[in-house]
Amino acid sequence: MTKGKIIVAGIGPGSEADITPAVIQAVREADVVVGYNYYFQFIECHLSANAVCIDTGMKRERARAEEAFVYAEQGKTVCVISSGDAGIYGMAPLIYEMKRERESDIEIVSLPGISAFQKAASLLGAPVGHDFCVLSLSDLMTPWERIEKRIIAAAMADFVTAIYNPRSEGRYWQLHRLKELFLKEGRSPETPVGIVRQAGRAEQQVRVTTLGNFNPDEADMFTVILIGNSQSYEWNGSFITPRGYYREQTDAKAGIGQEIMIRSFRTIEAELKNKNIPLGRKWALLHAIHTTADFEMENLLYTDEGAVETLYQRLNAGEVKTIVTDVTMVASGIRKGALQRMGIEVKCYLHDERVAELAASKGITRTQAGIRLAVEEYPEAIFVFGNAPTALMELCNLVRKGKSLPAGIIAAPVGFVHVEESKHMVKPFVAIPKLIIEGRKGGSNLAATLVNAILCYNDAEQLRPGRDV
Repeated sequence: MTKGKIIVAGIGPGSEADITPAVIQAVREADVVVGYNYYFQFIECHLSANAVCIDTGMKRERARAEEAFVYAEQGKTVCVISSGDAGIYGMAPLIYEMKRERESDIEIVSLPGISAFQKAASLLGAPVGHDFCVLSLSDLMTPWERIEKRIIAAAMADFVTAIYNPRSEGRYWQLHRLKELFLKEGRSPETPVGIVRQAGRAEQQVRVTTLGNFNPDEADMFTVILIGNSQSYEWNGSFITPRGYYREQTDAKAGIGQEIMIRSFRTIEAELKNKNIPLGRKWALLHAIHTTADFEMENLLYTDEGAVETLYQRLNAGEVKTIVTDVTMVASGIRKGALQRMGIEVKCYLHDERVAELAASKGITRTQAGIRLAVEEYPEAIFVFGNAPTALMELCNLVRKGKSLPAGIIAAPVGFVHVEESKHMVKPFVAIPKLIIEGRKGGSNLAATLVNAILCYNDAEQLRPGRDV
């Protein structure tokens, strides 16, 4: 007797145009075609007049597979049809497992098809241009606890994520939970989300929204959902996830130092717990973490609303021409290229010949004396502190006495004595834009990098730090 075989064929998402020629040929030559009855409408025109059709309802996959083996063992060529790609949530794994279980020598041939998420992606634009994963929310054969771990992993890894089986009459809450987990793991509410229903079929519906506005109740079992990664964006109705070609062209113009800094910033941004923060604060935070490799900065960096933006605008417009630092190490860390580009002068009075005499006569520290002199000459400068809490406290006292109204204050003194108090003292000055490193941490490097973040704020939107490196 002629030996039969089983061809497992993916018939695509539902449009005849999306069925591969190899699958059409397999259906035409099959003695027996086995499948879920709903899918026969898509291949009916290709069936042989003598073909035996075995069609069953949903949740009868095992019964269909057994029928396929019965006919194949009679020497028939059997085509088992599955929507999309038979190897992706389709019949192929079951057929191979059953072959092993039966210890069968029946030949199995698997023919790929266009998966529903691929069809959905093509309708949306180019949402899977970079690393992606596919998740099913059906917990019929996979415990929800395991599915939830996979959701968290996908969100944390910044994968573009396609969702199958998002919602059914009995499973109404799982998609809500997925949205909650993605937002909790830091995916921005502005992340594009594509919703495609009945992809490739007459009832096809396509829509792009954002993760924040996405309503899980709009989905059903005929819907495929695609959630973008941190680089995805919507443009003219299209959902795009860049592969990086244009970014590579742009970055090629950067020097080696800037290129390393750009890559570092992208890494930091991807690992932030909360990406949904104003751009100015994020820009300063990325600089602070880059300088310290300390993600605690997410909790320690305090910025007044719009402080980075306001200070950049005033410096760029030439309204502020002077930055005063408490120590020379802060001054040396501020990028000279940026200062020259914007016509800004940095002053540090620590080694001014008048400082020692003033400090001795008044019984104050040299940094305090330096701030007193600075306030006399530049009362409206931006004041930056990366070392001495006494200097910051001195400025606070002078502001309260009306002798100074700084354009801005960056407060990052470091240490154990009066450090936290000095930072508390500066917060009540609501009219002065401020950036503060809370607690005991700080330092000249941190203070300088916060200044640099302000000076190059116009590079923030494209995430291109370090042009003056």
